[in-house]
Amino acid sequence: MRHTISVLVENKFGVLSRISGLFSGRGYNIESLSVGETIDPAVSIMTIVTTGEDLVIEQITKQLNKLIDVIKVVDFLEIDHVEREMILVKVAPRKEDKPEVLQLAEIFRGRIVDSGQTTYTIEITGEEKKISAFIDLIKPFGIKEFVRTGKVALAREGTRKGK
Repeated sequence: MRHTISVLVENKFGVLSRISGLFSGRGYNIESLSVGETIDPAVSIMTIVTTGEDLVIEQITKQLNKLIDVIKVVDFLEIDHVEREMILVKVAPRKEDKPEVLQLAEIFRGRIVDSGQTTYTIEITGEEKKISAFIDLIKPFGIKEFVRTGKVALAREGTRKGK
């Protein structure tokens, strides 16, 4: 089962290492990891996506809660939430394909964040399926490179639980 876990932590040296070590020590891969400061610069939020048996993830969640720098842990598996990813794609379409590339970006509510003589860099934000669909559609036009963030997620109002 795939889990998206939010971990609110004190913004201190070594916290990321201890948390990722907890996963790797149990043989679980972190598929994606996003970390950033919150409104309070002394606190960061980590969004971790991993795949594993529910009971093992439950144990990892309990062990995360025991770490001294961890403030709150939330597994979004059964919580109504909003999640997003972002991708930057550098595309080098042929001259005759440029209008279609621009149209695809518009359909996916993307925006051109950089334009060169032979390339466009497109930013798309959305759910995982939307990002993957865009990548599949834009591939034939010549992807030069791309970078994809991990998920970020927030519980919808009134559904937050955790530590």
